[in-house]
Amino acid sequence: MGMFSGINIAASSMSAQRLRMDVISNNIANVETTRTPEGGAFKRSRIIMRPLVDQPYWRSPLLPDTLDSGPGQGVRVARIEKDNTRGALRWDPTHPDAMVSGPEAGYVEQSNVVLVNEMVDLIAASRSYEASATLVESEKAAFSKALDIAR
Repeated sequence: MGMFSGINIAASSMSAQRLRMDVISNNIANVETTRTPEGGAFKRSRIIMRPLVDQPYWRSPLLPDTLDSGPGQGVRVARIEKDNTRGALRWDPTHPDAMVSGPEAGYVEQSNVVLVNEMVDLIAASRSYEASATLVESEKAAFSKALDIAR
């Protein structure tokens, strides 16, 4: 691992958490959306993160086929996926998006976004972002001390 590895790892986390906050903000903005261009109520989105890992760097002499993946290199967003669970149904036969036939006639499907859950996720993403920013500041302070010692 190089001199700036800690900063690079924290930067990857900050980038992923910023995207997570953007997705959560979009979910919150569409909490009342009952019609989308794709049709139907808005479905919440969430991001899936995966770790970035080094190439294998160690081979056990006792078990030659085993590989250790090495230290991590941060995180990346693997994908953004939709939560296709059905939203709550609300009785409103005058609504333009009300279902017109079947046993659910007169009901409007609401977004599957739960505002409380989104706020909790937003706080968690914000705290994670802050922790990564603190790590960057700590790394900068350590570099500064190392330069002072070298003088």
